Amino acid sequence: MTLDLSLPALGSIDSYDRYMQSIRAIPSLTAEEEIELGMRLKKSNDLEAAKTLILSHLKLVAKVAKGYAGYGLPQSDLVQEGNIGLMKAVKRFDPERGVRLVSFAIYWIKAEIQEYIVKNWRLVKTATTKAQRKLFFNLRSMKKTLQPLKSDEINSIAKELNVKPEDVREMEYRFNGNEISLDYGSEESEDDVFRPIAYLKDEAPEPSEKMELDQSEGNSLSSLSKALSSLDERSRLILEERWLKDKDASTLHELADKLGVSAERIRQIEQAAMKKIKLLMLSSSH
Repeated sequence: MTLDLSLPALGSIDSYDRYMQSIRAIPSLTAEEEIELGMRLKKSNDLEAAKTLILSHLKLVAKVAKGYAGYGLPQSDLVQEGNIGLMKAVKRFDPERGVRLVSFAIYWIKAEIQEYIVKNWRLVKTATTKAQRKLFFNLRSMKKTLQPLKSDEINSIAKELNVKPEDVREMEYRFNGNEISLDYGSEESEDDVFRPIAYLKDEAPEPSEKMELDQSEGNSLSSLSKALSSLDERSRLILEERWLKDKDASTLHELADKLGVSAERIRQIEQAAMKKIKLLMLSSSH
């Protein structure tokens, strides 16, 4: 889906600031407006409707992207990738399913941002094993100070993450060798949010499990995949046929004929499965 969003291009800090100012002025949609626009897009491929849906959710992308600032990548790049995820979500949005776009889009947004981080941050590329990736995504939050780790701290972290002490030392060295200055500059700068001193103090949990799953399985929708795998075979089939096909999604009656049950029973299974999926994905995002 290619649309002219008529907003300042992302790139420099200046243009990013103008972009953020622009999207703050865009009003949010009511549920009724969202349904109307979604129906126009679904039934007649109305790109103006798609544009309005996208624009009204750009603030959501910026908010999600801000949560990944600690990985040292430009915020504008993260927002750009998140916007791609938003467009993919809008393209697949079905207003008849009774789910708000924000609930559906947030997983596509996170998936695109996470995939971008995995592909582009040079330190990730040096973490080739599952244990090393776990070390990479947890070391920052496990360090209590900005000082180099002591031997007992290294041994403790190595034991907890099931890696060798020398792996911890090497990863810490790579962190300290990052091109981004460790401390703040003499003047306040937009780049300060990317500096390690800004995020090493953050004790919030890192999205390590999601990132591990993305890397090991090459699946940009790790949360959704994990949640789907917890369902029984019939429930999973119904959701895949109804939700996850790019086109020609199955109707309730088609699935009823295929599985030998009533259409009402298919609807009940679908609702129960969606409720479980929603709860699982919500818990995995915290």
